[in-house]
Amino acid sequence: MTALDAVDLRILDALQEAGDLTNQQLADRVHLSASQVSRRRARLEADGIIRRYRAELDAGRLGLATIVFIHVTLARHNAANARRFRDLARRLPEIQEAYALTGEADYLLKVVVGSLPDLSAFVNDVLLPHESISQVRSEVVLETLSERRSLPIGG
Repeated sequence: MTALDAVDLRILDALQEAGDLTNQQLADRVHLSASQVSRRRARLEADGIIRRYRAELDAGRLGLATIVFIHVTLARHNAANARRFRDLARRLPEIQEAYALTGEADYLLKVVVGSLPDLSAFVNDVLLPHESISQVRSEVVLETLSERRSLPIGG
């Protein structure tokens, strides 16, 4: 693990809020020179702490207003079947997040679709016919109370 000091944490915290900051803007926020910020930023990128920069889009304004959590139980519990499911989950753009779990379900998916009919098609035409899946249970989000994209790093 890379050793991070308080300045690194402030840089990371600022970039989580606004990844498009220039080195000068970032330097102003963390009270360093732009060249020092540039060197630190490059190190954080090279060390893989900063993995990428991207735009955050508004799903609702793009017609993707239905968020669903789907619990998936595999048909068979073996390495080949788990690999088939993981391959499926990685290639479907509707799946925003996917987690392997302990407990009753094997996986938890966070899915975004445009509507309930779109959800029905996704579950009935994509997930359930897949040979790796035995059962799915869906929970539609009624309201998002909190949605954080930043980690609590204390910068």
